[in-house]
Amino acid sequence: MIVLLILTITSLLNSFSCSNPCVTQVTKPVDHAEGPVWDYRTETLYYVDIHAGGLYSYHPKSNNLQHINLNGSLSVIIPSQSNTTYFFGGLNRTLTLIQWDGGKGLGKTQNLAVVQPEYPKSRFNDGKADKQGRLWFGTMGYENSKGDVDPNQGALYKFTKNNLQHPDVLIRPVNISNGLAWNKANDKFFYIDTPTNQVRQYDYDDKSGTISNPKIVFDVDDHPAITGHPDGMTIDRDDNLWVALYNGGAVIKVNPRTKKLVEIVPIPAQFVTSVAWGDTNFTTLYVTTSRYALNKEERIRQPAAGSVFAVSNTKSSGYPANFGDIINLP
Repeated sequence: MIVLLILTITSLLNSFSCSNPCVTQVTKPVDHAEGPVWDYRTETLYYVDIHAGGLYSYHPKSNNLQHINLNGSLSVIIPSQSNTTYFFGGLNRTLTLIQWDGGKGLGKTQNLAVVQPEYPKSRFNDGKADKQGRLWFGTMGYENSKGDVDPNQGALYKFTKNNLQHPDVLIRPVNISNGLAWNKANDKFFYIDTPTNQVRQYDYDDKSGTISNPKIVFDVDDHPAITGHPDGMTIDRDDNLWVALYNGGAVIKVNPRTKKLVEIVPIPAQFVTSVAWGDTNFTTLYVTTSRYALNKEERIRQPAAGSVFAVSNTKSSGYPANFGDIINLP
């Protein structure tokens, strides 16, 4: 309660002092916050603490923060379409059904599918649902304590009601499967394989759920004003991409049609992991960060690293997230 009170006071002070965009710390730090998703039905932000297997729920109106822990690395969480207490999670290499009411007690879990038996040390990383409720979950190779990742051991999978045990492989090989987004017309798909430092665009067929004709629409290496690597990603109502920069201390706004860097939003954490639009009108950009790779001295200099931040006054807004629909639920 004391920590939350301090954060609330800090948030109020920041709201009066910061300029546009306004960045406010809204949660206490964890080691590696990732995968934010806003459920408009319950007005809740969900996110994970990957290596601790943590699943968090944050209610902005009450400032209530709850969490549970699962056994393993939980890297992505998608609410289900038909029941707000069920989630599809990427737990290690297993697509897992998780029952949770957002409070302190974990309900039942069920393993739905396991991928990549040829790479037993790999794991899921990022993922989203498309408008049909299909799950697009990507993987990455083994990561050692220094952050080095075994290359070309990941893939991007698509799970549907009809292929649960044998998901479609959409992109392979992949190093670290990360940000995903679809445009307003739902005919373009954007994707990030982090070590490439690139955002790629694909033609997208929603009926078949297929992608084709990849091309690079943004390359971090072409822009000396920014550093780090592209991580999680979302899109706004004007079809601009918002990309988290891991080891870059910022979120960037990118126009994929012109390939231009539109805006840089500094975040008070070196390792920025992902982004998601939320709140009533989807005008708040929630940003997750990590302290996992920081040493003791760096953690002292970055006390908010690992927190979730809310970015307001961006003059942009997003869309409601898509939810998963791949099995029949109660």
